Amino acid sequence: MTGKNRQDYWKANMRLIATLLVIWFIASYGFGVLLVEPLNAIHFFGFKLGFWFAQQGSIYVFLALIVVYAWSMNRLDRGHDVEEQ
Repeated sequence: MTGKNRQDYWKANMRLIATLLVIWFIASYGFGVLLVEPLNAIHFFGFKLGFWFAQQGSIYVFLALIVVYAWSMNRLDRGHDVEEQ
C-alpha cells in the first residue's frame, strides 16, 4: 500500500466515521432530547414518537449504523485492496 493510497484510505475511513457519528447524535440526542416535545405530537405504534426515540428508536438506529459501518468498511477495504483473507 503506497503512502498516497494509505492516506486516501484513512481519509475515507474518518469521513465515514464522522458521518455515522453525526447521524447517531441526531437520532439519539436530537430526536430523544432536543426535539422530544414536537415529536410527541406524532404517535407511533401507540406511543408518542419522542418517547419512542428516547427509549427504543435510538437503539435501533445505533444497530443499523453498526451494520452500515461493517458493510461500508468491507467495501472500502476491497476498494483499497486491504481486505482480510
